[in-house]
Amino acid sequence: MNPALLIVLFGIGVGGMILCLLRAARGPTTSDRIVGVDAMVTITTALLVLLGLMLKRRIYLDVSLVYAVLAFVGVLVIARYLERGL
Repeated sequence: MNPALLIVLFGIGVGGMILCLLRAARGPTTSDRIVGVDAMVTITTALLVLLGLMLKRRIYLDVSLVYAVLAFVGVLVIARYLERGL
């Protein structure tokens, strides 16, 4: 891929993370904050894949996969806690 395109995509991802951070910080409810953090995790996973493409390192793909699975389990635990407690 074109390195300039990857840099532009990386910048768009960072901009999206800033917007999600604002949602997580200023969300009126706890659910809005969780959605903001979950969106940041999704964008971070995509950025790790882009970083792996930019640096031509496959380890970043493995790290992003593990990060996505752990984040999914974390969101499930938080959702269960908010619904009926631990």
